[in-house]
Amino acid sequence: MGSTFGTTLRVTIFGQSHSAAIGCVVEGLPSGFPVDQEALARFMARRAPGGASWATPRKEADAVRFLSGLNPAGETCGAPLSCVIENTNTRSGDYDELRRVPRPGHADFTAQAKWHGAQDVAGGGHFSGRLTAPLCAAGGIALQMLAARGVRVAAHLDEVAGVQDTHFCARELNEAQLNAQMDILANRPFPTICPDAEERMVAAIDAARADGDSVGGVIECVATGLPAGLGSPLFDGVESAIARIAFGVPAVKGIEFGAGFDAARLRGSQNNDPYGIDEQGVIRPFKNDAGGNLGGITTGAPVVFRMAIKPTPSIAREQDSVNLEQGTAAKLSVRGRHDPCIAPRAVPVAEAVMALALLDCFLSA
Repeated sequence: MGSTFGTTLRVTIFGQSHSAAIGCVVEGLPSGFPVDQEALARFMARRAPGGASWATPRKEADAVRFLSGLNPAGETCGAPLSCVIENTNTRSGDYDELRRVPRPGHADFTAQAKWHGAQDVAGGGHFSGRLTAPLCAAGGIALQMLAARGVRVAAHLDEVAGVQDTHFCARELNEAQLNAQMDILANRPFPTICPDAEERMVAAIDAARADGDSVGGVIECVATGLPAGLGSPLFDGVESAIARIAFGVPAVKGIEFGAGFDAARLRGSQNNDPYGIDEQGVIRPFKNDAGGNLGGITTGAPVVFRMAIKPTPSIAREQDSVNLEQGTAAKLSVRGRHDPCIAPRAVPVAEAVMALALLDCFLSA
């Protein structure tokens, strides 16, 4: 099972949704860095469940407990950093039926086909979005290390249920407006730039919940302050590093950088980012349809990607499935505690993905 990613910065995720704890081991962190554990706790709280109508009512503190990797002063000591997050609010009985009748759209059936009943079904086991909590623990530290290098990362809900938020001004390279957008997000509990988008998104999510259904969304993530020349071609590029981690996040079904799929509809003269020399005498692109990287290497413009999140497969509405024990058709209506939309809580996950990929590129340079 591929639970580890990274080149110089190596991250291993472990645990299941309803195991005693989940956690991560991070190797390759520079020594002597003071981890701000209060800032990390605030970051973790953005992903934690149980805080709003649009999230699962399962309540978990998501408190990070470090087992190794920090010295008595709270600084990284050069040894592998390991931490755990206890699971304290599990209701495994809600999942008994799923051992027999798999959820459409979930990994219940494919897990059965691979492990023949030995898999942990409760809470989705290691297929659960619960495993993004230790990813955020590692990513939260990476965000702090990037900030010390002058790199800023932010994400927002670009779209939910067809409701569109304001895009980041990353492709237009409007630096002042982009910084203002990132400042807005730093102070908003619901991750949209536009307050009107929040109101309409929450209404759409609540409507889906009332119908016993769910909705998906798109998250846009940006990183600023990056130098040109970071990354490598082919399989160790910036895009490759981000995409590999992103597709390890449950529910992610697509990813694009810069203009993304829209680039296929443009002419080269439209898609190419022209170069120029700015007021400081620095060569840089003057727009950013490339999304901040070419050939897997940063251009000095903001790195921007969007990832598509599918609707939550666990829904109360009746669906067609099969009884695996009897080999007969079956109906399934999922009970228990589930997000009607995963996307809002996945926004800090996107930031963690970006931060871990970029820090690995810095350390591998």
